[in-house]
Amino acid sequence: MKQDNLSNFILMIRNLRYIFLLLTVLSVFKIKAQNRNPKDSVIELYGIVMTSDSLRAIPSASVIIQHKGRGAITNNDGVFSIAVVKGDKVTFSSIGFKDREYKIPSNLPDNQYSLIVLLVNDTNYLPATILKPRPTREQFERDFANTKIADDQYEIARQNTDEQKRRALMAVLPADGQEAVRYQMQQQAAKYYSQGQLPQMNIFNPMAWADFIQAWKRGDFKNKNNN
Repeated sequence: MKQDNLSNFILMIRNLRYIFLLLTVLSVFKIKAQNRNPKDSVIELYGIVMTSDSLRAIPSASVIIQHKGRGAITNNDGVFSIAVVKGDKVTFSSIGFKDREYKIPSNLPDNQYSLIVLLVNDTNYLPATILKPRPTREQFERDFANTKIADDQYEIARQNTDEQKRRALMAVLPADGQEAVRYQMQQQAAKYYSQGQLPQMNIFNPMAWADFIQAWKRGDFKNKNNN
């Protein structure tokens, strides 16, 4: 009786060893299958994006894989090509059209999948605008003449280069650093020129008379309050 129990115990141990070995082999095959899945599940998605009404190609349409942060755009003929994984959701969008979503089948036998994507126009309805003319021609002419139009860049440039405006600015704007230094140097030169003798009288200086005549023509001696 004891020998039978011992034999049964040994047989049970052997069976457990076989079961453990079988589970180990199955686990190895499962791990290998899982390692092959990512590579086998990657496919090439290609196709063309067109309008649903006229079947015209849509260039520069966006092809976005949801939750992956990857995508592509169509070429001038509306053709696209991108690598995706089986089961991914792909969104096709373009300005002026409604978005279209496709789900890649998970049981594809091949590593390529083609699509013809038809996008529907996204119509935007604007509120109605009512044009109301003036009641009379005289009121229209009066309103048209009194309408103020902002000056463009050419008019602003013309005003800034006007001779009278520049004279007015010269009369009120202070001298800059270069003009102040030039005036100081001229004063020092005149002082050193007449040092040790009587100052020169510009009434007999023809160059001073020429400068005076030019200043008179420019209007430098006009009353500033009249400008």
